[in-house]
Amino acid sequence: MFIAGQPVTNAHPKPVELPYDGSEVGIIYQATKEEVEAAVGAAAAALPAMREMTLDERSSLLRRAYQKLLERREEMALAVSSETGKPIKEARLEVDRAAITLLFSAEEAHRLHGEVVPMDASPAGKGRMAMTVREPVGVVAAITPFNFPLNLAMHKIGPALAGGNAVVHKPASATPISAVLMAGIFKDCGLPRGALNVITGPGGSVGDALVFDKRVAMITFTGSVDVGLRIRNLAGMKRVTLELGSNSAVIIEEDADLEEAAARCVAGSFAHSGQVCISVQRVFAHRKIRNELVERMVEGARKLAIGHPHDSATDISSLITVGEAERVEHWIGEAVASGAKLLTGGQRRRATVEPAILTDVPPNVSLSCREAFGPVVGINAYDSLDEAIARVNDSEYGLQAGIYTRDIQKAFRAARQVHVGGFLINEVPQYRVDQMPYGGVKLSGTGREGPKYAIEEMTEPKLICWKV
Repeated sequence: MFIAGQPVTNAHPKPVELPYDGSEVGIIYQATKEEVEAAVGAAAAALPAMREMTLDERSSLLRRAYQKLLERREEMALAVSSETGKPIKEARLEVDRAAITLLFSAEEAHRLHGEVVPMDASPAGKGRMAMTVREPVGVVAAITPFNFPLNLAMHKIGPALAGGNAVVHKPASATPISAVLMAGIFKDCGLPRGALNVITGPGGSVGDALVFDKRVAMITFTGSVDVGLRIRNLAGMKRVTLELGSNSAVIIEEDADLEEAAARCVAGSFAHSGQVCISVQRVFAHRKIRNELVERMVEGARKLAIGHPHDSATDISSLITVGEAERVEHWIGEAVASGAKLLTGGQRRRATVEPAILTDVPPNVSLSCREAFGPVVGINAYDSLDEAIARVNDSEYGLQAGIYTRDIQKAFRAARQVHVGGFLINEVPQYRVDQMPYGGVKLSGTGREGPKYAIEEMTEPKLICWKV
């Protein structure tokens, strides 16, 4: 762990395993109540120093972290690949994105500002002036998932530090290594002691302790709906940001560029074995072009190389655990038993599942209405755009969705009518760049990430009024 600027161990070690084959890649320690107390205490003690840092000092610190992360790119990529089972080429991209997220956070630190309030717009405001300033909320508890352990952590830590907060970071139990390494990088860059603490261990006990601690002002969480709802129900008056996933859909109209749409749907469905919140899970293709789209996607899926995550040629490796792979395998079987057709993939070897494409997936099976978080996509036909929009909206989730069409009127009709946090035209919903606002509606969560938007969540306006 990393508490008050120092590495910390205890009497509760736990091995970290490479999901692909179960080999040990590191040892981590499971936090007790005492470590959680110490981490929150260290963060609270660091708040005065963080509040007093100028915007330029915060920005400079984040820029140094950006540079040092790039200098250690290969080491960090190997750590991410080892703890997640993510192909090394995807892990390298994650490190690059995490660095960019820090750079955007550094830039947004320079832009943090309030505004002048026109007091004399009211008769009672005559002779008075006022302005707002933005102040940090305080101690931010950042609880992050396994699938992007570095970049999604930086989406919380970077904006929190830019806004003058102190952070207690709880990484996913399966993927703690990159978090501890990153805390060391921040220390080397001159971050005040205790401004970033990393506590590792089981989400239930550690997460609950953070939610209940009165010194924690905000919880920012990415993960499952069940845990997110529990946090929201227990948090009381704390500020809460939740990003809870999706079963993202894309509409393919009859006038779409099928070559591009098929290629992007394959990439969007199977990157990191589908373990992406905005992974393409549901494809609705116009009946006139469905068969051609299916043929192109099946061909593309069969070309993906399955192998060890440290091999640069690997496209598909493992899911995070054998249990998750077994669940995906079961969901595929459930869909087939209910009438879906499995065209390719679906076979499991330990934690690895071959990229699976199904057609005619019933709307009531798990692969349609729940988040698969695995290398599987269902393709269904539709006859009218209104029908396709209704089927996309027939979901408890609403993170991102997309459409492929050359008709701008159809594109923007869908953009207006599909109920999601982000809508992509001629792109798959799995697309994200790190400065854009990112978050969902319905069970996909509340609040927005992206450095500019996250800083707004992690600071609050204070009014200063004076009589002249």
